[in-house]
Amino acid sequence: MSHGVHAVQHEAEHKIEHDTKHAGHAQGHGVNNKRIALVIAVLALILAFAETLGKSAQTTAISANVEASNLWAFFQAKTVRRTIVETAAQELAVQSAAAANDEIKAAMTKQIDDLRKAGARYRSEPETREGSQELAERAKEAEHKRDHAMAKYHHFEVAAAALQIGIVLASAAVITGMIALAWIAGGLGIVGLAFIAIGVLAPEAVHLF
Repeated sequence: MSHGVHAVQHEAEHKIEHDTKHAGHAQGHGVNNKRIALVIAVLALILAFAETLGKSAQTTAISANVEASNLWAFFQAKTVRRTIVETAAQELAVQSAAAANDEIKAAMTKQIDDLRKAGARYRSEPETREGSQELAERAKEAEHKRDHAMAKYHHFEVAAAALQIGIVLASAAVITGMIALAWIAGGLGIVGLAFIAIGVLAPEAVHLF
């Protein structure tokens, strides 16, 4: 919760305490303030959940982004190595065709075969998932995980913003006595809950950014 929101909430709590001590001449106002205080408490509780979920989603997005970057770097390194061995195999194949000595030709043929096998292994290695094809798939999976987490994070951020505004308005209702502000605060609480639900259940359903 931001410092400004906390300050307004603290002022409202102080006002409620003051009205409670002098409830004899303002009983109705005191009852309203207690109800609004309950609304503020509920909004603050939901806000805590939204901020916790948002922080978790942000951490997941950062981790997945780092993983995707590392996998793409590994993919590029494997691609370079594959290109080198495949080029070497092609050069040896040309030299082998021109070789007159059968023993040298056989040795070169074996070396060409080894290089081509290495190139094929660099291209695809299902057992370890460290071939360039598998690395590309893993990097895309990490990117999808990152994008999914970021979508959740944005929804939780919107929810947190709505809830913070709701707390400010509810606190202002206590200070000013304008009950309409409390109703608006309750509506913002519902909006916050809706965005939390979207973030948890279907973050890609609504595109915010």
